[in-house]
Amino acid sequence: MGRRNDARDDTAGARAQEADHAVYDRCWTGNLHSSIRCAALLLAMLLLVDWGSGNQTWWRAALWLALSLLLFLVLFPRRVSAGEGWLASRGLLGTQRVRTDMLVSLRSLEGVSQRLVLRDAFGERVELDPQVLVNNPDLWYRVHEDVRKSADLGSLLCGSTALRRVQERIERETARTVFKMSGLE
Repeated sequence: MGRRNDARDDTAGARAQEADHAVYDRCWTGNLHSSIRCAALLLAMLLLVDWGSGNQTWWRAALWLALSLLLFLVLFPRRVSAGEGWLASRGLLGTQRVRTDMLVSLRSLEGVSQRLVLRDAFGERVELDPQVLVNNPDLWYRVHEDVRKSADLGSLLCGSTALRRVQERIERETARTVFKMSGLE
């Protein structure tokens, strides 16, 4: 009878267990589809206007296609994932990864687009939209646990205010969702 190779199965099990601990942004595919729809709608509208005015040429269609592609590139969402001790943000040009259990600073950038900037002891930095953490409680929990670990180790020099703001925002959104689901809103 075939006996299992316990050493090989343990290694495969460890990899599977390690992969299970990673959490991802659940809204990423929806955001990707939205950016594709916006770019396609812009292209269709521009081609329709050209067709309606009778000015349709191949070079204008190529220009509208380039413009739509540029809009897609601007709207392309970053894919955020986290595991025990790390947070990664992957975009079109590469991946930014930070050790969340060895953070040095956590800042909130206010402006037109809110950003949360995490920097670790190795000089790596990740920028992400706080709404990603609000929309993904499991991602927030993973990051929050590691940030608290950094604060307990004493490596987190600044960031308690920004962390508190994000936590209050998440609690506010959670309460709003609970009230909405229970019909008390």
